[in-house]
Amino acid sequence: MPEFLSPELLALRDRATALASGPLVALRDDVSLDAAARSAKIREASKAAGVYGLTQSADTSALTLLVVREALASHGVGHLSGVFGSGAGVLKGVDEPLRSSHLLPLLAGDKRGGFAFTEPADAPRPTWARIDGDCLVVNGQKSYVTGGAEASFMTALVEIEGQGPSMVIIDTDCAGVTLSRRFSSLDGSHHAAFRFDEVRVPRHHAIGAPGDGRGRAMANISAVRRALAADCVGTAAWVISLVGERLQRRGAGKAGENERVRLRYGEMRIAAYGARAAVYRTARLADAGHDVVNESIAAKVMATEMAHQVTDAAVQLVGGEALVVGHPLEGVLRRLRALRLAEGETDTLRINVARGHLDLGKGRI
Repeated sequence: MPEFLSPELLALRDRATALASGPLVALRDDVSLDAAARSAKIREASKAAGVYGLTQSADTSALTLLVVREALASHGVGHLSGVFGSGAGVLKGVDEPLRSSHLLPLLAGDKRGGFAFTEPADAPRPTWARIDGDCLVVNGQKSYVTGGAEASFMTALVEIEGQGPSMVIIDTDCAGVTLSRRFSSLDGSHHAAFRFDEVRVPRHHAIGAPGDGRGRAMANISAVRRALAADCVGTAAWVISLVGERLQRRGAGKAGENERVRLRYGEMRIAAYGARAAVYRTARLADAGHDVVNESIAAKVMATEMAHQVTDAAVQLVGGEALVVGHPLEGVLRRLRALRLAEGETDTLRINVARGHLDLGKGRI
């Protein structure tokens, strides 16, 4: 952990480490459990450790979440289902009746939400809505709704005629909502595509002020990017530790004495150090109230690319056994490859950082 963490954060880190190294590692490796049973037991252990609710509290700082996510990922368990409760996301701060009808059931686990931001490339226009009395009438498509197949509702970016983009709550059981496709990614995550045909929702399902939907969506996406970055720096630490222990192990054919191997291992540690520093600086800037859209992009790109490169190098050092299905590095390599695309693929995000500075005067170096 970096210097200058408060005693409270150090204590929380220690609790997260104890949770990870004890109950969560055991549950991760328990082959007798199915996915639902494992998730339920993980949720119970996380609640007991005071970790589960951190993502649900508006008072939890970005640095706090980073410290906990990194501690969990450094033991290979940060990505497990059930560790964290569903956060408010774009529903943060909504008033009644949405607070009772959607936010509180989401936080309690009684409802599941999906984030619907992306349209298919061949969509004739962005998802849009017209105002008809007390209703919005929504038409369009969304192509990549994470968790959408199991969602009770979606928060969708919708262009409302005469008002601009808004985040709109669309219940998945509304007439005119069609789940057009279910699919899974390389890392095992589940997604869905939806079509909206004359879907009528109450006007109060539009969240926030008219026209602020894109800004609200980007704030949520930035938070997710920081979460991915935190997971990646922790995962890289776990991979580096695994390789280091292997190189130091007696009877390893003196691999650790080979200068080529030492060179690669040194590169892994240096790359992780640099990316980790950027991720921590971004969290501190976010907590200070700065606009960190560009910094969150930079941290996400640096951390995901670094973690993938570190894991790829680890596979080279460990050898063919690391590619056998079930080997820890095999699973990590698949998951990290997917994260390089999640919340924006790397080259697109690099272009966005350039645009942020050249066109909008934003971003720090």
